[in-house]
Amino acid sequence: MPPDRLESALSRARGNAPFLDSLLAREPQITQNVDAFRRDPLLVAAQDIAPETPMASRLRIERRRVALGTALCDLSGACDLMQVTRILSDFADNALDRAIRTAIFERTPDAEPRGFAAIAMGKLGGRELNYSSDIDLIFLADPETLPRRTREEPGEAAMRVGRRVVELLQTRDADGYVFRVDLRLRPSPEATPIALPVDAAISYYESQALAWERAAFIRSRVAAGDRALGEYFLEAIHPFIWRRALDFGAIREIRAISHRIRDHYSQTQRFGPGYDLKRGRGGIREIEFFAQIHQLIHGGRDPGLRVPATLRALAALADAGWIDGYDAGGLAAAYDVLRRIEHRAQMIDDRQTHILPEDAEALDRVAALDGVANGRALLEQLRPQVERVGRIYDGLVDDDGETARLPQGTGLEKRLADAGFADVPNALHLIEKWRSGRYPALRTGAARDALEDALPGMIDAFADAPEPAAALARVDTLLSRLPSAINFFRLLEAQPALARLLSTILSHAPTLSEALARRAELLDGLIDATALDPMPATEVLAAEMARREPGSDYQWLLDHVRRIVGERRFALGAQIVAGVSDPLEVSAGYARVAEAAIDVLAEATVAEFEADHGRVPGCELVVLALGRMGGGALTHASDLDLVYLFTGDYSAESNGRKPLGAVTYFNRLGQRISSALSAPTAAGPLYEVDTRLRPSGAQGPLAVSLEGFRRYQEESAWTWEHMALTRARPIFGSDAARAETAKIINRVLNGARPERDIAADATRMRREMAAHKPPSGPLDVKLLDGGLVDLEFTVQVLQLTRHTALDPDLGDAIDALIGEGLLPRGLREAHDFLSRLLVTMRLVAPDCDEPSPPTRKLLAHAVGAESWEAAVASLEATRQEVRQCWAAVRRESDGE
Repeated sequence: MPPDRLESALSRARGNAPFLDSLLAREPQITQNVDAFRRDPLLVAAQDIAPETPMASRLRIERRRVALGTALCDLSGACDLMQVTRILSDFADNALDRAIRTAIFERTPDAEPRGFAAIAMGKLGGRELNYSSDIDLIFLADPETLPRRTREEPGEAAMRVGRRVVELLQTRDADGYVFRVDLRLRPSPEATPIALPVDAAISYYESQALAWERAAFIRSRVAAGDRALGEYFLEAIHPFIWRRALDFGAIREIRAISHRIRDHYSQTQRFGPGYDLKRGRGGIREIEFFAQIHQLIHGGRDPGLRVPATLRALAALADAGWIDGYDAGGLAAAYDVLRRIEHRAQMIDDRQTHILPEDAEALDRVAALDGVANGRALLEQLRPQVERVGRIYDGLVDDDGETARLPQGTGLEKRLADAGFADVPNALHLIEKWRSGRYPALRTGAARDALEDALPGMIDAFADAPEPAAALARVDTLLSRLPSAINFFRLLEAQPALARLLSTILSHAPTLSEALARRAELLDGLIDATALDPMPATEVLAAEMARREPGSDYQWLLDHVRRIVGERRFALGAQIVAGVSDPLEVSAGYARVAEAAIDVLAEATVAEFEADHGRVPGCELVVLALGRMGGGALTHASDLDLVYLFTGDYSAESNGRKPLGAVTYFNRLGQRISSALSAPTAAGPLYEVDTRLRPSGAQGPLAVSLEGFRRYQEESAWTWEHMALTRARPIFGSDAARAETAKIINRVLNGARPERDIAADATRMRREMAAHKPPSGPLDVKLLDGGLVDLEFTVQVLQLTRHTALDPDLGDAIDALIGEGLLPRGLREAHDFLSRLLVTMRLVAPDCDEPSPPTRKLLAHAVGAESWEAAVASLEATRQEVRQCWAAVRRESDGE
């Protein structure tokens, strides 16, 4: 460190901070070792203390050395804020750990120091401890492992250890003290013991904890003692802290805390002398709350946000795009300045203060300690930081913290009429029914309060909906099925734009409305900034689905994947309804989501199966996708057409503790994977799996060897099976196994199969299909003549007869056939039009009937038409073009 910077720091400390001046007199050697202290503060603090010194005295001596060394590093600029708070926090952890060991050793000298842990909360939990700060702790004890004296109850032993730890740290003597200890963050501190039995604590947080306690645990970690015990506790309450389903009640509670702080400390809210750096408007607490609110909203879905330190949290939120980067930078800069000045105020007399002095002379001293000319100059430095924080935080909190509520009776009737509701009596009837608490979801006062807070925004949003009455009726259906509506209404209150999107979904998309009625938390996913963006790559989705919580099992993973798939599929549907995405891209997104789910669940199921039955040497499973899944273009309602194959010798046997022959092994494994993909769990259903396209259909084994598959396709398969093979794509298995499977498929499609009249067989099949499975409505673009089935048959006949364009993606295959002059150029547009219409119809008119007039406009937009009439005309023209191509392919094959 440059000598002039140290001399300046020493001069400012001696002239303005009596506490630091006294430490300089008692610990002069620290002045000579500032660089060494910066590198290893704990080592320097412990030097030259006699080994026989009692632990209480040792800790006090070390603490004053840490206080002095940290102050000099801070004042000289040798350490930044994060380094300063890390030094203080690391010493607190170290001192706390030694205090716990000492307390146990004094009572049971021969026992291992285990069964007692300290959970750090607040600033210590975030490793951002103040210069002069309490340490917020929760003590936990394990009655089974905590050492205790003969005939001593576990609870009594834990209480005595806890009291001794507090005494070692907190009691003052001639050497000062170590830390003030605050244990009030434990549940019901006025009634509970200071050291909680760990299982009782877990039970409390799982079932009774309050909303603010959840926010408090954002900044929690195991600080000292039995680390395994502490980690066990934090892992157990992990779902309490980080919830995928948002709890806007918790966020309201944090906002309410902010209002109460502003009210309680109203005298120190105004900026100027006497301003509270911590609790004042635009102060440290509001920066912390801002980060914590966003962590609560997004941290359940984004593990990268689960960081306890405020500055790291702001950076993570900005990097992930959840908050504005400019705001994050401003808050971080303000946090640095405010915490630095807070430390200066505390260094003067080692007081736990956060308030700027009102006395001008005292304020000048704080300024001088920081190297600023005077108190007035210090305030001018702080003012823009405080004002900016206040503005940013006010974006989260209304000035009065209250939401206007709607009147009852005729007042509500007038409000509905003014909003533009055409059927006011019906809307009034539904709202009053909700207010009466007729549904279980609305029987509590908290639920009805949430309803009242959300109603103004809902009425405004629904009044602009294409069909307000239908949207309200679907909300009524949703409420009739929910166990609780509190979070649903809190979410709509907090996110007005989401209320508008909800009204659009409920007006247009019965498929999505039905999904919401089953799982209202699906709406949570739409608050994310990326919810309406294109779906990520399969690998990204698979990584998200495969990310496990600590201690989770296979059943947890089944639920986890179902939740993510449900949210992703719902978001994809919302993209179409909101008119922000091309249905073709949404269709590909549906397929990427499904492929990721197959990959993750098949991998996990294989691992579970191998735990019992081992592996079959030289063999592995391959999952082959066909149909729309093989082509990478699903709809919201698509089944998964899958075939299970296995490589290697079908006569081999597995090597586990329950060995099975290869055929039995892979058939049972295939059943397990189908169940993993289709069986309903607590998180709901996933996909319908159709395996009827396997060799010999429903009469054949579920899984066949790759060699058996080859022989069947080359010797026995029917034309329709070879047509299905044109959409085949291996989606699970090693690269080598997939390549081997693809090689067989390519060989068959290129002619290694029985000679048959492909066009005649296809014509006969299409005729039988029309007879036994007619179109289900006037807009069944799949089964109508000239629809997608006719288009697929046209392409598949050409692929099989010409041995070309062998791409499972139907659109790419059409492009290839056009390029070879085998299809007219307009057929790609026909494919895209029909596919867009199919994907959208599955959401808005699954019965294939003509939708209501407002939804027709949505459909026209989805297919790129200017109006519904234009869309209908395009459909007729497209069908005619497809009919002509299908007829031409048949005639050419007949030699006409």
